[in-house]
Amino acid sequence: MPHDTGSSDPLGKLDELNQRALEAGGEARIKKQHDAGKLTARERIDLLLDEGSFVELDRLVTHRCTDFGMEEQKIPGDGVVTGYGTVDGRQVFVFAQDFTVFGGSLSSAYASKICKVMDLAMKVGAPVVGLNDSGGARIQEGVASLAGYADIFLRNTLASGVVPQISAIMGPCAGGAVYSPSITDFILMVEKSSYMFITGPDVIKTVTHQEVTKEDLGGAVTHNTRSGVAHFACPSDEVCVETTRQLLSFMPSNNQEDPPLFETSDPINREVPELDTLVPDNPNKPYDMRQVIVGSVDDGNFLEVQASYAQNIIVGFGRYNGRSVGVVANQPQTLAGCLDIKASIKAARFVRFCDAFNIPLITFVDVPGFLPGTDQEFGGIITHGAKLLYAYAEATVPKITIITRKAYGGAYDVMSSKHIRGDINYAYPTAEIAVMGPDGAVNIVYRKEIEAASDKDAARTNFVDEYRAKFANPFKAAELGFIDAVIYPRLTRQRIITALEMLKNKRDQNPPKKHGNIPL
Repeated sequence: MPHDTGSSDPLGKLDELNQRALEAGGEARIKKQHDAGKLTARERIDLLLDEGSFVELDRLVTHRCTDFGMEEQKIPGDGVVTGYGTVDGRQVFVFAQDFTVFGGSLSSAYASKICKVMDLAMKVGAPVVGLNDSGGARIQEGVASLAGYADIFLRNTLASGVVPQISAIMGPCAGGAVYSPSITDFILMVEKSSYMFITGPDVIKTVTHQEVTKEDLGGAVTHNTRSGVAHFACPSDEVCVETTRQLLSFMPSNNQEDPPLFETSDPINREVPELDTLVPDNPNKPYDMRQVIVGSVDDGNFLEVQASYAQNIIVGFGRYNGRSVGVVANQPQTLAGCLDIKASIKAARFVRFCDAFNIPLITFVDVPGFLPGTDQEFGGIITHGAKLLYAYAEATVPKITIITRKAYGGAYDVMSSKHIRGDINYAYPTAEIAVMGPDGAVNIVYRKEIEAASDKDAARTNFVDEYRAKFANPFKAAELGFIDAVIYPRLTRQRIITALEMLKNKRDQNPPKKHGNIPL
């Protein structure tokens, strides 16, 4: 029962302040939030964390601004809810921006609240989840607000690779505010209610005379399909929060731990007979690499990351015998599985995340090479392709590679080959490992013979068949020890699990250095 709120009653004063904090921006603004299909900051936290586990910090903090009449406008909590709790029993720190209070705008005090939970997360080694819904810097505070953003950016950077950081964009996130999520490991966006951009449509129209809507410029679909800024597009706040919980389940709490082990009833020796016939006889015919992934992971449970971006490569999380893995796979259904600029960047960042957090890497290879063309060369495919090479070469986690079909040229090297410290490298009998495809190779190697032949087409066909028989198979690589075993596709799951078990105590390290100079 509420206490009397007189000054002589401290408990009554606490009741009053707590009530004001819980009311946030008031009924009208909360209703407006709900009418827009959005949950409030506290509702989002309640969905994210295990029931009853949330411990709030700094509920009574208020801003210190005295300009523009702000001293008369103070709400306990100041527009951001911060604290810690558990997700599936594991500790997680969280901050949720409250759009009902000053439009969720960031003040110096608000930034200090976020910094406090980030500092605590680093001290105890626990993930940080940010639920973003903010109008940006609080203009009334000027440079103090900008300083607050920079304080957060610094902590994002120092925490990178130490504790997992996840950003859920559940409303506006514009201007300098976008840089905090962009440094974190994963960004989730809610369709039709969230957006991210450096400069908004009005500024763009003024400066460049281009007209664009908020949704087209920085909506969830745009950043999941065109820019690659975001990793997930969710239809609602509820799905966004549930996806965040799923993501956390694959990760350790920090870089000194291994990911949690899950119990599974999926047999270790389960065969996948359909994989024996998945790869077509025609080497130019596409197939869906997801069938290999979903068919072999525990219970077919695969959480794909950036599913709508750079679809010529697949990345995501799964489990084998309860152990978390990161999966990287070429997708023959898109661009024949070629590596291009976007795919290289997408996969490189994912590989580095997995390596930072002790998550083994499973790589499925069917790559005819890097995508040719002036757009790719002028766009810097050399540098961007090198990012993926660098990421795999640098990674010290267990690395298991399965070549299902084509592994041509430099792309063979890049895709976690034995030569860049792949631990176990398998190949299906359908694997083709060579410098290039038979048609291209024959035009170079047998050019004179073809030109001298009376029937050039027949000669070319014969040479192609000869080259294919000699190189379009995995056995030469197996002879040289570059492939550890040629395996029956139906045994994919069993062979991966056996290799993971063997590698579970793997120890490898890179030369002492401050950090490498990855080709950014």
